[in-house]
Amino acid sequence: MARASRLATYSIFLAALAAFCASVVTPAAGQDSPDSKLKIPNSQLEPLAWSDLGGWVEDDHVAAFKTFMDSCKAILPRTSPGREAGPMFSALQQVCRRARNYSASDNEKARGFFEINFRPARIATLGEAAGFLTGYYEPIVDGSPTWSQEFDVPLYRKPSNLIPGGRRRLTEGFPNKGPVGRRLGRKKIVPYYDRGEIEEGILTGRNLEICWLKDPIDLLFIQIQGSARVRMPDGSIIRVNYAAHNGHSYSPVGRFLIENGAIPREEMSMDRIRKWMEEFPEEAKEIRAKNKSYVFFREVPLSATEEPKGAQGVSLTPGRSIAVDKALHIYGTPFYIEAELPIDSTQPKTKFRRLMVGQDTGSAIVGPARADLYFGAGQEAGQVAGRIRHPGRFAILLPRELDFAPTARSVPLPPPRPEFILTASRATPLPRPRPRVEASR
Repeated sequence: MARASRLATYSIFLAALAAFCASVVTPAAGQDSPDSKLKIPNSQLEPLAWSDLGGWVEDDHVAAFKTFMDSCKAILPRTSPGREAGPMFSALQQVCRRARNYSASDNEKARGFFEINFRPARIATLGEAAGFLTGYYEPIVDGSPTWSQEFDVPLYRKPSNLIPGGRRRLTEGFPNKGPVGRRLGRKKIVPYYDRGEIEEGILTGRNLEICWLKDPIDLLFIQIQGSARVRMPDGSIIRVNYAAHNGHSYSPVGRFLIENGAIPREEMSMDRIRKWMEEFPEEAKEIRAKNKSYVFFREVPLSATEEPKGAQGVSLTPGRSIAVDKALHIYGTPFYIEAELPIDSTQPKTKFRRLMVGQDTGSAIVGPARADLYFGAGQEAGQVAGRIRHPGRFAILLPRELDFAPTARSVPLPPPRPEFILTASRATPLPRPRPRVEASR
């Protein structure tokens, strides 16, 4: 009789275990499919209250609302093609529809819009407590429409034989990373020329020059930033923006300078790189060639005062726009960032507490809590941007329509641990863990 009772207990346990496994694999009736839930790979999300965000009330929410509305202009007309076909894009569209009819006339109303329509969640890479911040800007440099001994560095447009993916040509939407090739003969595709070959003149004579610059360091910085304002001798300004790349992986020149002992890690900045390259021009050419990546540009119809357009296709806002990993995030997503940064001085003492909007991307921007802060145009913005290489705390603002942690609520707890292993002849007690006794000091 006791044996039958034990077998019945064991059967109940097996049934409970099977039900648990089935609930993990198959959603229960009435629940959303896992494909309809928000998924951000390699990330951890923790729900927050608005009061958990340091400096949230004091931020300029009117400025943040205007930047968000710029993104809405690109979000609303679209139908979520390709990678964007997911819950985040659809939820942002719904928020943007409500934003069109919302009057954010003062800071309290603008803050209320975000608090009503979003929920904050701490986001970081799995196993990490904070994200990482860098800065970027739009250089303003001198140039010339024609070659001279003073202006002898070409700024190239995209070559016609540049083939993304090694298979076909694209006139729009050239990717900012990934394989790129050139056709050799009728069928063979080979890697495109690297930076060293291009700086040695492999593209000379192909009429690819948009203009000519004074300094190869200026060209390098323009390629790192992705856009520039070039001031002509007559005072006019031409605007150039990213058009394509040569397919080689980007390698930061600062890393090579740290490795060979030219610049200490704690002193690394764009200003230090420029000073070193100006002091050692021959060595600088070798260092530049180590970064085989090369960027081509296109002239864009922007006035001298307009901000450049990011990858979302909207004009960037200094101090509010960020570049994010487009493989993980949808353009137009708001992020609240908290950090101590070297903005007012070279020391990281400026409290940065600000609502930002993801409107751009970059080949070096990888990860769920990784952002490039846009600081504007010119030398001063460049000095600040060049100093930013610091940790930061990220909170992603998720539309309230989204369920970003469904498994935490829908997966049942496992059944209690059984006390015995049952066989046909006997019940063997399972060993129980012994309490750990700490040694006295």
